Amino acid sequence: MRALVPALFLTLAGCAAGPTRIEPWTVTQGMNAPESAYVDPVSGALFVSQIGLTQGGTPNDKDGNGRISKLAIDGQVVAADWATGLNSPKGMRSQGGTLWVSDVDELVAVDMATGKITKKIKIDGAKFLNDVACGPDGTVYVSDMLASRIYQFRNEKVSVLAEGEELEYPNGLLYESGALVVASWGKPEANFSTKVPGRLYRLDLASGKKSLITKEPVGNLDGVESDGRGGYVVTDWIAGKVLHVGSDGTVRTLRTFTRGTADLAYLPASKALILPHMLDNKVAGYDLSADLK
Repeated sequence: MRALVPALFLTLAGCAAGPTRIEPWTVTQGMNAPESAYVDPVSGALFVSQIGLTQGGTPNDKDGNGRISKLAIDGQVVAADWATGLNSPKGMRSQGGTLWVSDVDELVAVDMATGKITKKIKIDGAKFLNDVACGPDGTVYVSDMLASRIYQFRNEKVSVLAEGEELEYPNGLLYESGALVVASWGKPEANFSTKVPGRLYRLDLASGKKSLITKEPVGNLDGVESDGRGGYVVTDWIAGKVLHVGSDGTVRTLRTFTRGTADLAYLPASKALILPHMLDNKVAGYDLSADLK
């Protein structure tokens, strides 16, 4: 059962309703290694990908246990098994009525009207597909953290956009004004720890130029979303932190949890954070309005 039964409330400005804000909520029922939370900007629906770990399993298993749940942003579960037939799904992003999902070595298209899988694109050479971003021209980008590579899917063809150590083992992706904002993990050891953690940077799609947002290594970065004012809200999976990175690259910790803070959703208008706690088998909503004034 949910630890808290939340309720939405409206902040009022005069006679007009202001941004919708959420009271803290937690969903645990049916959650098995939730990795990514994503709010579709068109419908406002919240989608949570679940890896579906078995005892002794890994987050890259091709076991058919993965699924996507559909929720409301107040934590109400709309459809626990909204999309099934997946292995270990991670990052998500919607475009044109399709929810694009990374799944081990496949990019999966899900019809948002029905929750049915319409397409699976096998990516040869992929090791650990992670986050997804979509460009306005219809291109879908997907990171491969273990291969230190970013793929692009355009005109029904997959190609390598960029690869190599200089990508710092990319995890989170965000399309922004002709570039990808990349949250990198750093070169992982066998246990996913790093000697040098990752940074946040911008990768120009036209030139391929990399521009650092954080000059120094920050952490084992997972999700990245815009704060709506030139900065970013980012998660550090290993440290269990939610970070704010300013437009000038300054970093501060907003919240600290246990290890496993995965790919977040963030709603700038209401300063609402929706965070999968992957190792705790829960997803939770937080009001960051006091943290991001």
